[in-house]
Amino acid sequence: MKDFAHLIQTLDSTNKTNTKVAALADYFRNASGPDRVWTIAILSHRRPPRAVNTRLLRQWASELAGIPLWLFEESYHIVGDLAETIALVVPYQGSSQTELPSLSDYLQDLIVLKATSEEEKKQYLMRNWPRLDYYERFVFTKFFTGGFRIGISQKLMTRALSLATGIEDDTLAYRLMGNWDPSQVSYQELVLEPQQEEQLSKPYPFFLAYALEDQPGQLGDPGAWLMEHKWDGIRAQLIIRNGNLFVWSRGEELITHSYPEFSLLADHLPDGTVIDGEILPYPKETVGSFNDLQKRLGRKKVSKALLKKIPVILRAYDLLEWEGEDIRQRPFDYRNGLLRNLVMPLAEDPGIPLDISSPMEIPDWEAAEKERGRSREYRSEGLMLKRKDAPYRVGRKKGDWWKWKVAPLTVDAVLTYAMRGHGRRSNLFTDYTFALWDEKEDGEKELVTFAKAYSGLTDAEFRKLDAWIKKNTLERFGPVRSVKPYHVFEIAFEGIAHSRRHKSGVATRFPRILRWRQDKTPEQADTLSTVKNLIP
Repeated sequence: MKDFAHLIQTLDSTNKTNTKVAALADYFRNASGPDRVWTIAILSHRRPPRAVNTRLLRQWASELAGIPLWLFEESYHIVGDLAETIALVVPYQGSSQTELPSLSDYLQDLIVLKATSEEEKKQYLMRNWPRLDYYERFVFTKFFTGGFRIGISQKLMTRALSLATGIEDDTLAYRLMGNWDPSQVSYQELVLEPQQEEQLSKPYPFFLAYALEDQPGQLGDPGAWLMEHKWDGIRAQLIIRNGNLFVWSRGEELITHSYPEFSLLADHLPDGTVIDGEILPYPKETVGSFNDLQKRLGRKKVSKALLKKIPVILRAYDLLEWEGEDIRQRPFDYRNGLLRNLVMPLAEDPGIPLDISSPMEIPDWEAAEKERGRSREYRSEGLMLKRKDAPYRVGRKKGDWWKWKVAPLTVDAVLTYAMRGHGRRSNLFTDYTFALWDEKEDGEKELVTFAKAYSGLTDAEFRKLDAWIKKNTLERFGPVRSVKPYHVFEIAFEGIAHSRRHKSGVATRFPRILRWRQDKTPEQADTLSTVKNLIP
């Protein structure tokens, strides 16, 4: 545990990528096998389930620190991170003569602890918190809060592991895919040994595109590229091997059970087929909104009524495996030709939940711009530009795939509520709620909340607005403050849909602050009817 806590301290104290990679590689060379496996699991988001709710953590920590709960809560709001607050307020009594348990021992305890009584959980924490120093206690508590984020991407972790083992990054990325259990697999099996083909369900690492910020003319000859629409659903791989069908999300979750309609594809696709595509809501045989798809997310059991109300399809992008052969290194136009021959005959049957996102030839970049302009008609987010001769790479690589999104939708909204931020912004009000005018039949109007956003302003703007919020608070609701409706902001978002869950009747996708409209008064903000007219 000491070595892992020291690693986290090193990673937390630098912004230099090479320093982080070197620290991780050194740790992977020297840690025990089980600790290495658990570190890989933590950094690739395979954490044990949370054993204790945060209310009890706050209550027990304040008790151990000998301070009233209200003072702990105030400290928490200032610090902005629960694990850090507990690490700061709980007194360190020093470890006993016996050596601390290892990282893997603590995490195995966490798994066992989930099924124990509340009193047993309390005694375990009360016994362990005081014997850990600041960073050890911080890391230990992070496991209980379930929010272990330390600024290390899986790509960076794989790079460090490659440096420590001499195994290529892409090979490691593939070995670490899938549904492995850190409490069951050894470091030798997971990382060092070549993996056998009997791992039927294993997906490939996803290839991700970079955003195209400038005009596409910089990409050269349009004849070297294919263009297709960028669909807004769930990126997934569909795998058929030995008569078994598996569906994996980009987040490496096995989601086969959530989409039972795909099961019939096992009868129509040959063994040794892996398709990369997008799961899309498909009511009335047309692409729905992401808001529709959200009703299907995370469900282990899907009712017949929901299957009928929100059917889905897999819109195929790419073919990664064909007749049992990994074809990712073949050119994209070759893979796509095979994919078209496979999918298009099936797509003609409305009972089969599979179609293809057919790439288009680009005669010139002006034609590409016009097609991008039609994106919202098709309910797409813009265009994907893919080089014809590109292999299917691992992770986010520049050069071969670009996403060229349409300009976001925007409205002018009034700031009505504010809440403190987290991390380095924990002492500032930086999380905002915005409202639009709802015009009544009698001519009266009121502000109705429609979106929340916490990004898009500079540090100086955040500080200026924070000072204003503290002087213009109307009411307090725990950590939230209502403020005088005075400031107007231009809010951007990627999509919008009707919603019964929100008072405004709309739900926005990826809202963010575009700019502070200090040239506008609250009365000049947009209305709900204006926003609803943006819904396709």
